[in-house]
Amino acid sequence: MTNFIFILADDLGYADLGCYGGRKPVSPNLDRMAARGIRFTQGYSNSPVCSPTRFGLITGRYQYRLRGAAEEPMTGRFRGSTEIGLPPAHPTLPSLLRERGYRTALIGKWHLGYPPHFGPEKSGYEYHIGPLSGGVSYFSHVDRMGKHDLVRDGEPVNYDGHYLTDLLTDEAETYLRARAGDRQPFLLSLHYTAPHWPWETRAQGRSNPETDQDIRHLDGGSVHVYGEMIKALDEGCGRVLKALDDLGLAEDTVVIFTSDNGGERFSDTWPLVGGKMDLTEGGIRVPYIVQWGDRIAPGSVSAQQCMTMDWTATMLDIAGVPAHPDYPFDGVSMLPVLREPAHEFPRELFWRMNYRSQRALRDGPWKYLAVEGNEYLFDLSVDERERANQARREPERLARMRSRCDDWDAVFGAIPADARSELVYTDKDMPSR
Repeated sequence: MTNFIFILADDLGYADLGCYGGRKPVSPNLDRMAARGIRFTQGYSNSPVCSPTRFGLITGRYQYRLRGAAEEPMTGRFRGSTEIGLPPAHPTLPSLLRERGYRTALIGKWHLGYPPHFGPEKSGYEYHIGPLSGGVSYFSHVDRMGKHDLVRDGEPVNYDGHYLTDLLTDEAETYLRARAGDRQPFLLSLHYTAPHWPWETRAQGRSNPETDQDIRHLDGGSVHVYGEMIKALDEGCGRVLKALDDLGLAEDTVVIFTSDNGGERFSDTWPLVGGKMDLTEGGIRVPYIVQWGDRIAPGSVSAQQCMTMDWTATMLDIAGVPAHPDYPFDGVSMLPVLREPAHEFPRELFWRMNYRSQRALRDGPWKYLAVEGNEYLFDLSVDERERANQARREPERLARMRSRCDDWDAVFGAIPADARSELVYTDKDMPSR
């Protein structure tokens, strides 16, 4: 049977890695992973913000099907909520695999609702260590509300001073050694918090008490700090990949690497524009790198359009596990592309956000985008920067794609008016994009 490791970075920009055109030498291990496997150039996240994408991943469905995934960022103010979270009764990637004899673990960020009503152990993971909220200090592990947020199987655990990226890597290596011993198939969800704020590097050695009071610290960070955070993430991925080789697990393990959304303030998204919170390409286009022993031709590149929830369908397809009949997948399996990288097939991808009244549709090379009542039509095959609005030149195509968005919106109903993502900065804090 096939094992799965899904590595999820947090707020990583499309071009932050060398294999995606990055301008800094920060990702030798992930670049090597791409050289051993396949890299997708037209891959997207389910959302331009963290939590909704994670709902899409764990369910294999558009997040808009669940109230808890409408748009909220799952901050500490939702502790105790009975509504804002992943319902334990909903089938998930780990629960479906676990029913087929898989061992399942989430090492890293959860961000899908708080105990006692929600949690990793209630949704298919037999083991978890990591934070429950969005962003936490890398050293003291406190969240935005100033609460300690690092748990193991639902109970607080203290690793004060241990750099979180390294702690998660250590845990992943330990988990892999245990799995090599029992030879049961496994799913390891390795969800790093890097390079999400706070802007803290391993070299600091400890957190700053001032930044722990406001871990977003808008006046902190730099391109250099951000690069060092990616280096630590890349080193962690390298250690995990080496462990697979050393333990003899690499040939039978599918490893998928991506980000939960586009990059934030210091990230590189060239040639794309926008970033986290935006439905422009910089907010939703993300790296996808897949390694699977010798089953994927080394150095492959695919322009197949894909989305976070597709990888849930893909992993379950490889494992021979169908979707629950009452919860069919919206995601589409990428297994045919992994087998034959030149294979491509048409599909539509949709997004929407209450924030700035955004919605978007990608269909082939064309993208329909609406922001605050303004409509845009871009041919991304020649205009990835979304600067040449074709709406006036292509009125019929615009009307057609708008109508498709309307039809799709009607399936899910309106986003609740009180579902709002919280900006990590305000317009006056940051220059125009």
